[in-house]
Amino acid sequence: MTLNCNGKIIDFNTQKIMGILNISDDSFYDGGKYNSLDKAVSRVSEMINQGVDIIDVGAVSSKPGSKIIKGEDELKLTSKYIIEFSKNFNNVLFSIDTYNSEVAEFALNKGFAIINDISSGKYDSKLIDVVKDYNAGYVIMHMEGDPDNMQKKPAYNNVVDSIYTFFNSKINELDNINIKNIIIDPGFGFGKSIDHNFEILSNLEKFKEFKKPLLAGISRKSMIYKFLNTSPSKALNGTSILNTIALNNGADMLRVHDIIEAKECLALFNKLN
Repeated sequence: MTLNCNGKIIDFNTQKIMGILNISDDSFYDGGKYNSLDKAVSRVSEMINQGVDIIDVGAVSSKPGSKIIKGEDELKLTSKYIIEFSKNFNNVLFSIDTYNSEVAEFALNKGFAIINDISSGKYDSKLIDVVKDYNAGYVIMHMEGDPDNMQKKPAYNNVVDSIYTFFNSKINELDNINIKNIIIDPGFGFGKSIDHNFEILSNLEKFKEFKKPLLAGISRKSMIYKFLNTSPSKALNGTSILNTIALNNGADMLRVHDIIEAKECLALFNKLN
């Protein structure tokens, strides 16, 4: 459970907190909040002080209904942030949330450690080559459909079995080309109904069979706020509860908007155990 990601060692024998940094104007929760260099740098500093382990930087929304963006267009949005972060925070572990090879390579070349790819190579086959060339950490996520249609009546015979089959196939495919630094993400909210999401959460431990770090990205998502008939801004308490359940069911990393509260969940969970 120790990964060497672009020359940076990440020990998953202790659970990790991945902080979300959306520099997009269109994120479902905090769009526009960190859309300038000053705001983004300030937020990175704040997350570091709060004890974040990894910072996941993304410039493109993947919320339901969003469109796929070209690599050259995404790079125009992200490059100045990547340069600034690598220059000022060279001891911090950064991940880039992208499905485009141009952006992935630019970030890895500047010292980023992980590629967080919602498409698992579906949208840009060259991205897999970039991951291999840099020996990067690679988050593969299960998504049924695409962001613009994934929430239009998602259906499965068995959602947990479908995700298991996907991971089994993808991990074998990557293993065959000697890509080992894999993190798996079942993709809460990506082509799943509320009931699907809770079924996945209840059975999260099944994915531990792959012996790969397991990421849970539940933070402020619709499985919380739609079920409780509220909003993303009021979904922090629900996030903390479900993050604690995710830890109990085997999550190795929590991807969150709120670092302090996630760290408290983790501290209390580890005290209990």
